[in-house]
Order: sequence, then structure tokens, then C-alpha cells
Amino acid sequence: MSYADTLFIAMCKDIIENGYSTEGEKVRPKWEDGSYAYTLKRFGIINRYDLSKEFPAITLRKTYIRSAIDEILWIWQKKSNNVHDLNSHIWDSWADEDGSIGKAYGYQLGVKHQYKEGEMDQVDRVLFDLKNNPYSRRIMTNIYVHADLHEMNLYPCAYSMTFNVTGNKLNAILNQRSQDVLTAGNWNVVQYAALLMMISQVSGFEPGELVHVIADAHIYDRHIPIIKELITRPTYDAPKVTLNPNVKNFYDFTVDDFIIEDYEAGPQVKNIPVAI
Repeated sequence: MSYADTLFIAMCKDIIENGYSTEGEKVRPKWEDGSYAYTLKRFGIINRYDLSKEFPAITLRKTYIRSAIDEILWIWQKKSNNVHDLNSHIWDSWADEDGSIGKAYGYQLGVKHQYKEGEMDQVDRVLFDLKNNPYSRRIMTNIYVHADLHEMNLYPCAYSMTFNVTGNKLNAILNQRSQDVLTAGNWNVVQYAALLMMISQVSGFEPGELVHVIADAHIYDRHIPIIKELITRPTYDAPKVTLNPNVKNFYDFTVDDFIIEDYEAGPQVKNIPVAI
């Protein structure tokens, strides 16, 4: 069993058995038929993944690792807010007629800021500090920018990364305000594990721990039967995911620089209803 499976199953059981129901409350999301999408939720979930031991992909069902990496490169490397720069259609529901999701996600990472060392965006600042001052406790990003929220088609869910070097390992904390456990439960973990691997390599460190902090981890009412079936499935060993060691510049990485081996997983869950 992948350790990611262990954490995912425990989180789902905790939400189902101990979660708070929002039924009857004033909620924003709705199903396609117009009815309100209620949830079972838990506040303050913390999951820790040690990347030095295994890559944190669940095996209960397949997580499309390459698509997840493509999206994290869209945000962190391309710093794009246009779905036409993305190879999937995940974000189409939040895009306007030109493909823009507004001043959200990649847009915020690409905004230039003035520092005493010069003008940089947030990604370049992280890379600069890891090269020049790696033991700083101030290496972080934040894309939840209140001044621009009114121009975002979707407020950021995963909004902050804090990087911390301990010895020869680069660790990170991913802060997420909200997570739909069924549709995105392992997706975000895989994305930011891949990001941590890339930034570690170009900064000269080994990838260490990814700590995932979720303020509101929830299962939608129409997802509960799906989750209950999913967590009873057989599990397998975690896949082996490695990076092309020749890439030394973060902006040179492509999806093809990730080598994914021995990924055995259960069947995909199809036709998941999505609340908007």
C-alpha cells in the first residue's frame, strides 16, 4: 500500500464518521440541476508526505500524474492565467471567452515585486533565496492577494507555499483553504510533490517532507457513496517517480522530464458530478 493511500483512506473515514454536515446552511456551490451542494467537512487536516521514501500517489485509483504536473508548470513555470496554455480542460468552467481565469494563480506568481536585491516575481524570489540564503525562514509564496480577488474567476484554493531547508533536504508546507476530497484529494499532493522535486534539484537539495495543511477538507453529499466504494478497494505499492538529472534550470523542466515507473492502480472513477 502506498503511504498516500493510508493517509487518504484515514482522512476519508474521519470525514465520513466525524465530519460536520453543512446541509441546510447557506452554501455557495450548486449542482448542475441547480440544487445546493452540501458537504461533510473536517477543519484543519494535516497530512505529511516524506518524498525521500516514496512518491505520494494513491493507488486506489490512478492519479494522472503527467496532467497534474502539466498544470503545476502552467501555474509556477509559465505563470499563466489562460487555459489555452494548458493541455487539459480542467479549468474551462472558470475561464472567460478569451480563456482567462482573471488575476488568479499563475498571474500572481508572475507579478514583479521590488526587493533590495532587485525586481523579481515570487517564483524567482524563491529560487534566488534557495541559492543565496537557503537557511532563511522567509522563503514563501502567496497568491491569495486581496486587492485582486474581485478580478479572479476563482479564488485560489492552494494558495501558499513555505519552503524550509533542514540539512541537505528541502521541505515545504502547502496551505490550502478548501479541498474537494474526491476530485482533488490526491491531485494537489502529486502536483506540489513534483514541484518540490523540481525546486530541490535546481537548488542542490534533496526533496524532504511535503506537509499539506487543509483548512476545509470536504466530501460533497453526492460523492459520499463513491468515496465509500473507493476506500474499500485493493491498494498497491507507490509508483517510482524520478527526474531527469540533467535539468539544472527550473524553467527548462517539461512533463517529459518526469520518469514514472511501476504505477499500478485501481480503475478510474468516471462521471463524477462537479459542484460549481
